[in-house]
Formats: sequence, C-alpha cells, structure tokens
Amino acid sequence: MEATLLAVVLVLVLFAVVLLAKSVALIPQAEAAVVERFGKYTRTISGLNFLIPFADTIRARVDTREQVVSFPPQSAITKDNLRLMIDTVVYFRVTDPSAAVYGINNYIGGVEQLTTTTLRNVVGGMTLEETLTSRDVINQQLSGALDEKTSGWGLKVGGVELRSIDPPPSVQESMEKQMKADREKRATILTAEGHRESAIRTAEGDKQARILQAEGQKQASILDAEGERQSMILRAQGDRAAAYLRAQGEAKAIEKTFAAIKKARPTPELLAFRYLQTLPEMAKGDANKVWVVPSDYNATLQAFAKQLGAPGKDGVFRFEPSPVEEDLPRPEDDAEGIEEGFDTTTDPEITAAVRAAEAEAQKSVAGSLTELSGGIPGMPVPPKE
Repeated sequence: MEATLLAVVLVLVLFAVVLLAKSVALIPQAEAAVVERFGKYTRTISGLNFLIPFADTIRARVDTREQVVSFPPQSAITKDNLRLMIDTVVYFRVTDPSAAVYGINNYIGGVEQLTTTTLRNVVGGMTLEETLTSRDVINQQLSGALDEKTSGWGLKVGGVELRSIDPPPSVQESMEKQMKADREKRATILTAEGHRESAIRTAEGDKQARILQAEGQKQASILDAEGERQSMILRAQGDRAAAYLRAQGEAKAIEKTFAAIKKARPTPELLAFRYLQTLPEMAKGDANKVWVVPSDYNATLQAFAKQLGAPGKDGVFRFEPSPVEEDLPRPEDDAEGIEEGFDTTTDPEITAAVRAAEAEAQKSVAGSLTELSGGIPGMPVPPKE
C-alpha cells in the first residue's frame, strides 16, 4: 500500500515538473519565437513567457540579428557574351519572424536564388568593362531588387557586395596585357613629361644665366668706360696743369735771366764769348745736318758790338745797357680764372704731379741762373729760392 502511494506521488511530481516546463518559455535576446495554439499561429514571443501546456507550442525560433550570407560564385553572361564568375555577399535581417516562417519555406535559400537571378539580369545588361568599373551601380541595383522582393518574407536587405568578378582566363590574359601596355604608356608619357619639364627648366636657367651675364658685362663695360673717361679727364687736367706750370716756370726763368743780364752790364767781348760757346750747342741738334761757320769772326763781332754798344773815347764799342725799369710787366703766377680750367685738389696723383712740375721748373731756373752767373764775370749769383 505504501509502495503504491509512493509511486503515485512520484508520478504526480513528475507530471507537475513536465507541466511547469511546458508552461514556461524563455527566449534569449535577439531571438524571436513563433507560438502556435492547436497548430495555429497566435503570437511571437521573446524573453520569459507562459504557455498553456499541451495547447501552445513553439513553431520556430528566428534570429533577429543582421545576418551575413556568402553564396558560392555564380556565373553570369555580360552584354558582350563573356561569362563571368561573381562572388556575392548579402546582408539582411528578419524584421517579421512570422512572415519568415510562414511566408517561405527557407528564406536563406530564397535569398540565394533571388540574388543569383537578379545578379544575372543586372550583369546581362552591361558590358565587361562596365561590369568591372560599376560595382557600386550593381550593388545598388541588387540591394533595391532584393529588398523589394523579400519584404513579403519579413526580411530587410541591408546591402549586397560583390567580393570578386572573375572573367575567363583568356580575357584575364588580354586584360593583363592591356593594363601592362597602359602602364608602359603612362610611364613613357610621364618620362617624356619629365624630360620636357627638365629641358624647359634647364632652358629657363640658361636664359636667366645669359641675361644676368649680359647684364653683368653691360655694367662692367659701362663702369670700364666711365673709369676710362674719368681717367682721361684727370690725365688731361694733369697734363694741362703741368704744361701751364712749366710755361709759368719758363716765363719766370726768362724774366729773371733778362733781369740778371741787365744788372750784370756785360761787355761786347763777353757777349761774343758767350755767342761762341753757344755755337757748339746749336750744332748738337738732330735736324742740323750741315753747319756753316763764318770765316771772319772779327767782322761779325764788330757788327754785333756796333748794334749792342756805343763807341767810347778810345774808339772801342762797349755795351751800354738800357736803364733797368723796375715796373716792367711780368707774367702773373696765377692769372685770374686759371683754376677754373682744372681742379687738382681732389686727386692726390695730379697734386703730386703739379708739385713735381713746380719743383722741376724752379730747379731749371735756378740752374740756368747759376750757369749764366758763373760764365759772366762780375755778375752776382742770384740767391736760391
């Protein structure tokens, strides 16, 4: 009896546990469950829910997160009859679990087939070049078509990406050759552009260098010409000053020599003697090729004495100098306005040349007076200045 009662209790406990398990449904987050009551859809649940045991059943569990489905490469023929192998990836998520369960038997397989069909339709309207260069266009067209057709299945397509587009091997080889030719062409063009740019810059540099060199030569020529001009002006001023001072010195020498002769009162004999001394000096000239000496010196001297002297008591002609005039005109040291013709104050070389010319003129005058005074008896030697 007790054993039977214990068995009944255990059966009741087991039934209670089973009943409790059937009445409680725990659905994790990001999942949804479709509940049927007596085989008919009633609601979609998530989280902790209570069910009627043996009446409510969970038909299917659906993942509501965004799913990434990669399909095997599919073949497609382009507008120019080239077969391509295209690998696609579809991003979608379930927005209506009941539609995904009851609207289609296998929504993932349906997405795959729909993607393949739509892809072939899109690629069939493009050439190979357009297909390779218009991935964004293909993605947008695929996304729009899939999103429109899968909305009845409770799906929302987030996007479609083309992972790879593989043309036939023969086309790939031709494309590689074309790309290689294009790269070589661009390299040749860039090299030519580089050489052209280098030549232009080199020519510009040479041009600027020649211009600068010409400008430098021009400035140098101008400066040389200006320097030569200034040099010629300064030399001309120096020569003019030296000539003027030499002439002034000679004038002073003649003046003092004439005054000394007058003061010495030389006799005709002395003049005749000096005349004879001068004859050899006159014969030393390079232009004097023939010299005729008078045969009668006495007649010559008498005529010279008669012209310069007067007869004395003894009948001898003696030199009677004219009275010395103290107020005779004499050359001025510096005539008025003579300094305006040249300026020797700004150039040390011209000043030194002028002073040397003055010293030379003074020495010449002093030497002439000394020689003349030494050759004339009784003539006083002029003092040195």
